[in-house]
Amino acid sequence: ICFLRDTAENIDAVVDEGGAAGLVCYTPVGEESVFDRLLPAGFGLIGQREGDFGQRLLGAVEDILACGFGAVCLIDSDSPTVPTEALRRAVRELERPGDRVVLGGSEDGGYYLIGLKRAHAGVFEGISWSTASVFAETVRRAGAAGLEVVELPLWYDVDDAATLTLLEEELLLDRRPAFATTDGYDAEHTRQFLAERMRAMEVNAGPAGAAAARERGR
Repeated sequence: ICFLRDTAENIDAVVDEGGAAGLVCYTPVGEESVFDRLLPAGFGLIGQREGDFGQRLLGAVEDILACGFGAVCLIDSDSPTVPTEALRRAVRELERPGDRVVLGGSEDGGYYLIGLKRAHAGVFEGISWSTASVFAETVRRAGAAGLEVVELPLWYDVDDAATLTLLEEELLLDRRPAFATTDGYDAEHTRQFLAERMRAMEVNAGPAGAAAARERGR
């Protein structure tokens, strides 16, 4: 929930500047009430199609373009500190004349954002999803389709203990990830959750546990 709130508010900052709109592509249809009071005013909901991951991504692009938008950026839901400037640049790149793919690569070899002006099925087909080669395979697919690829700053998603620690260091210790060239978004909801979690761990563990927790933070 915190990731979703922070990601939506990050997107909303770009929406407020004009030229973009916020949508959540969700599943299952019929569970719309889950998003009550979680999203900024003006965010829309669009149902997610069935299929494998690539088919769902392609379906989202097709359905959003069919709503009348001139381009689509699909953004993951587990990278709450993606720099706002990366989102702004994605919008700017897709506003330029000509066709292209905008990709924001994740440190684990995937991507946190893909932006398209047309529904190019090839960039979603035959991809080894959930592996370290997703980004590279997508770039190759785009090249084979004759598409320009614009790369956004490298970032990370949170899907294991190591990246959770990275998130804690970024938000609680103001420690920029070693690979980053810019500061990330200040994900307020996630930061507060992590701080409360850390305090609870220290209380439950007692003085020795609190010292160990602080040491891990260093």
